[in-house]
Amino acid sequence: MKILITGTAGFIGFHLSVRLIAEGYDVYGLDSINDYYDVNVKFGRLNLSGIDSEKIEYGKPIKSKKYDNYSFVKLNLEDKENLEKLFKSEKFDVVCNLAAQAGVRYSLTNPEAYINSNIIGFMNILEASRHNNIKHLVYASSSSVYGMNESYPFSIHHNVDHPVSLYAASKKSNELMAHCYSHLYNIPSTGLRFFTVYGPWGRPDMALFLFTKAIIEGKPIDVFNNGNMRRDFTYIDDIVEGLARVIKNPAKSNSNWTGKDPDPGTSTAPYRIYNIGSNRPVLLMDFIGTIEKYLGVEAKKNFLPLQQGDVPASHADVQDLINDFGYSPQTSIEQGIKKFLEWYIDFYKIKIKLREIDGRL
Repeated sequence: MKILITGTAGFIGFHLSVRLIAEGYDVYGLDSINDYYDVNVKFGRLNLSGIDSEKIEYGKPIKSKKYDNYSFVKLNLEDKENLEKLFKSEKFDVVCNLAAQAGVRYSLTNPEAYINSNIIGFMNILEASRHNNIKHLVYASSSSVYGMNESYPFSIHHNVDHPVSLYAASKKSNELMAHCYSHLYNIPSTGLRFFTVYGPWGRPDMALFLFTKAIIEGKPIDVFNNGNMRRDFTYIDDIVEGLARVIKNPAKSNSNWTGKDPDPGTSTAPYRIYNIGSNRPVLLMDFIGTIEKYLGVEAKKNFLPLQQGDVPASHADVQDLINDFGYSPQTSIEQGIKKFLEWYIDFYKIKIKLREIDGRL
């Protein structure tokens, strides 16, 4: 099986690529390597998978020095012409689209970036899939699509028509666009609504990274909604395990679906939506407390109100993923935070020894 993974310089894309390369799949990575956050982290991920960052040129594929079954190309999803050429020449079996402009708060100040990457870019992925016999399209959606929904845990069978950020709206749009192509052209498509993902090589704009950096440097951390937040934090290995299982099993139609009582998560088309999370929401203050215990430092906290576009809680109902794929997240919040801190200290060459802590949140 030949798999195109977009966003392979990104957090999830990098980890998924390493997993599928190890399983022997022919993996082709694509990323624009934009400067939304520190590109040194992105180049570090690519270097770890054998891609020489100094030899990367736009539109020119290069082979991994470590893996015979891995290639990479720097390319924008908005570049329709070169994307079509890539699909035509490489003849992919499966596409996993993880490339996107991420971040809820960034969408408040840079809305055009989300239209270009998440709408136009995804449209180009759909068109290339349509014209090149793609057997399964897997793509990243987001828990942010639940927006104003206050029915917990969030279920794929809930209505999600009230997003509160343009980022969320762009991800909901991806689900609608994918359904059209599944219905019109019989392309099996599976959308995965990621809940807050964390772990080694994580994004520098995410809470765990920001908290860790500030606490180590003795700077205050911003704690939104005065700390009254719950998040369904999901460790990267659990995310990758779920992704690997989904990729190998193309979406199928739901023969019981009816337009009289439409199920938002399935269709008569080969189309599926799944939540992928831990199903164990954690209080933000407990999350911060675990970091403090490992570092042996109490954070200076700057308590702030809930931010525009943000939601006070997230909680994933992953029963459909369990039923269909045997998905079972294994990593506790203590284990996951410790692994991230170990990576962070090593990556940034910080002379700190983590403390041992007992108990579970």
